[in-house]
Amino acid sequence: MIIGLTGSIASGKSTVSEMLKNEGYPIIDADLVARLVVEPGSETLEQIRQAFGSEVISSDGTMNRAKVGEIIFNDPVSRKTLNDIIHPAIRQEMLKQRYELLEQGFKIIIMDIPLLFESRLQYLVDKIMVVSVTEENQFKRLVERNGFTEKEARVRINSQLPMSVKEDGADAVIYNNGSLEETKQQLSRILVNWQANSEKE
Repeated sequence: MIIGLTGSIASGKSTVSEMLKNEGYPIIDADLVARLVVEPGSETLEQIRQAFGSEVISSDGTMNRAKVGEIIFNDPVSRKTLNDIIHPAIRQEMLKQRYELLEQGFKIIIMDIPLLFESRLQYLVDKIMVVSVTEENQFKRLVERNGFTEKEARVRINSQLPMSVKEDGADAVIYNNGSLEETKQQLSRILVNWQANSEKE
């Protein structure tokens, strides 16, 4: 079974991902994959250079994220060009990792995809687990933990699909508004319910 783990900014998805990792579940992390596919010398990075010019490559051969961010920030066409290069590469690498883990005999694989709904990647997984939080808590965490201003926090929350939409699309929801122990108990209940233990064949 392939379980898609998602949430929204400051919902605590990374905390749940860490809990699953500690229980021995293999995790395919979309954020790590996104960094992997643009490593120096990669085909994806070369495509980005061809699309945006050599100034997007730093002297050490890595992608200059600040420069790329600058180019795409106010330009939807450039942003689409970048996404059209990066997203297929990310999907391909995630599928490759999934295949390798299945070959190794893992029965349950967690695909940790922050923008699972936004990128319409539901077809990659069998079940979707959403880590949810009230907007009030989300806002509080962004201001306190990340040091954002109220305006910055609102912009980030509003840039993602509302939590309610993600909850509607989920097979199970973890409400991460209480203690870590409460979150862990909810996670355990879902895994038992799905008969999803972390052992290999």
